[in-house]
Amino acid sequence: MIDHGKEIPVGADEALARLMDGNARFLRGEPCNSLTPREVLANLAKGQRPYAIILGCSDSRVPPELIFDAGFGDLFIIRVAGNVMSPEVWGSIQYAGAHLKSQLIMVLGHEGCGAVQAAVAAKFQGVIERSRIEVLLQNMLPALGDIDPELSTQQQLEHAVEANVRWSMSQLLDSPEGRARLAEGRMKLVGGVCEIATGRVRLLK
Repeated sequence: MIDHGKEIPVGADEALARLMDGNARFLRGEPCNSLTPREVLANLAKGQRPYAIILGCSDSRVPPELIFDAGFGDLFIIRVAGNVMSPEVWGSIQYAGAHLKSQLIMVLGHEGCGAVQAAVAAKFQGVIERSRIEVLLQNMLPALGDIDPELSTQQQLEHAVEANVRWSMSQLLDSPEGRARLAEGRMKLVGGVCEIATGRVRLLK
């Protein structure tokens, strides 16, 4: 059995390769996870060591475990509408890095994101949502500062999805904790966008 307390953490580059290899298997329809949940969970009861942290959207159509063909215990996933940052999200990411030794952080957005669409509507059409949704959107609006108001609504959404991923990434990078961990050379931060119709994940450059 694996001793999770002594297991060597997976490096960030290897973790990213695992994610993208898993996404390729998903797209081919050739998942490789064959262990039964009972076998896996019996081992994981001793501890966890997820190889990647994923901040993704709550949208039910983009479950990271499936699109990356990942098994139980492989991914530390935080899901919130619009993959936005908040103190709770910060704490969850920090916990996974400090205590679980996960070295890769991926911010994962997706095409046709409803939360991003609502933020675009709020910015360009003055649409007002219910109070708690408004709080969520306020966290996203800074991401839309460079979106051209002359673009079509669909083009605005496409640009905004990517911009919103980059906004969450920039908040991580601009924090003292984020800068310190990345400066150490062990942590890596990447952004991706999932194609809603296929499940293909495109990494942002």
